[in-house]
Amino acid sequence: MDLLIFLAIMMLFIWGFMILPQQRRQRRHQEMIDSIQVGDEVLITAGIYGTVTDIFDDDLFLEVAPGVEIRVASAAVATKIEFEDDDAPAGPAEGGENTGAAEGADEAEGD
Repeated sequence: MDLLIFLAIMMLFIWGFMILPQQRRQRRHQEMIDSIQVGDEVLITAGIYGTVTDIFDDDLFLEVAPGVEIRVASAAVATKIEFEDDDAPAGPAEGGENTGAAEGADEAEGD
């Protein structure tokens, strides 16, 4: 009888610490995928950032560069990028400014 109680407690322990958190993660991920709309910026599991241009069934069309659009499975979305007004993504530096990293590399090549 003690063995049955011990097994029951072990099963509850495994369910509570392994299965339940995984189910919660899957539910949150599915809710995030369901909330994606055209115009949202996302990161897919391959590490590619893109802006959603169209949604078709279980596929998303992402613009990853101006004029470059790829089709990915919606399940491949790792996260939805959400910007606050102050955290808008910064574009490339204007005027071709050098950040200094390339200068150090040029000097090292000359040695």
